[in-house]
Amino acid sequence: MRRGSEFYGGAKDGKHYWLTPPDLMEKLDQEFHFDFDPCPYPIPEGFDGLTVEWGKSNYVNPPFNGPTKWVRKALEEYKKGKKIVFVFPIDKWIHLFLGAGANIKNLGDVRWCAIEDGKPGKGTGRWIACFVLDPTIRKPAHDR
Repeated sequence: MRRGSEFYGGAKDGKHYWLTPPDLMEKLDQEFHFDFDPCPYPIPEGFDGLTVEWGKSNYVNPPFNGPTKWVRKALEEYKKGKKIVFVFPIDKWIHLFLGAGANIKNLGDVRWCAIEDGKPGKGTGRWIACFVLDPTIRKPAHDR
């Protein structure tokens, strides 16, 4: 149950499910003591991790295509006092900022101004992250 699955349609190698490597799963489980996986593999018939109540400590390795619904569910369960360990790939440059202790601000969907006339565009449809490296504000090492 606690292996977590990734479904990614159209992979070049023809594989669709990617399970968490056993050594990584063991390491995470030792730290967080999981009692539920809302994205199990194999998926039990009729099971939907987005509609069931989650456990007290949850390992979430969601499908790569469309993580937003899983994030929303994770936040909903977190508000109930549950521990959520959510794994998802992000670009390496983000890890560099996080490792340096950057604070992240959400700027929303910025309507960037055109260089030609200075008028704002329609926005990108994606929220913009603002990474702040401020030497006067240092995060504790355990938060990096």
